[in-house]
Amino acid sequence: MAEAPVQTYASHRRYDPIFHIFTFLVLAMSILVSLWRAVRNPGFDTIWITLVFAALMALFFKVRLYALKVQDRVIRLEERLRLERLLPEPLKGRIGELTEKQLVGLRFAPDGEAAELVKLALDEGLSGEEIKRRIRGWRADTFRV
Repeated sequence: MAEAPVQTYASHRRYDPIFHIFTFLVLAMSILVSLWRAVRNPGFDTIWITLVFAALMALFFKVRLYALKVQDRVIRLEERLRLERLLPEPLKGRIGELTEKQLVGLRFAPDGEAAELVKLALDEGLSGEEIKRRIRGWRADTFRV
C-alpha cells in the first residue's frame, strides 16, 4: 500500500473534487442558466427554478459550514484533552483562554512543540494560521476534510 504524502502547512488543506469543484460548478452554472432563462422568458416556472437553485447553493454552503463546525468542536475537545496531558502546570490553567481557532491550529503541533506554541499563542495572541506557520515538525491530520 502506498504511503500518504507528507503533510505540511502548504499541503494540509484538503479538497473533495466532487464536492468542491463538480457540485459547486453544476450549481453555479444552473443558477446562471436559470437566471438567463428567467430574464428571457419571465414567468412563475422560470423564477421558481431560479429560487430552487439559489436554495440549493445556500444548502451547499451551509452543509459545508456545519461539517466544519462539528470538526472544529471535536478538535477543540481533543486538543484540550491533549494539552491537559502535555502542558506544565502554569499553562494548564490557561487552556480555557485559547480560542477555537488557536486550538484548531495547535492540532498540527507535535507534542514536543505544543507547550511553546501555547505560550506564544496566549502571550502574543497568535491566530490559528500564525500557529500553523510556526510549527517546525508537522503533525499530520489526515481525517479532516
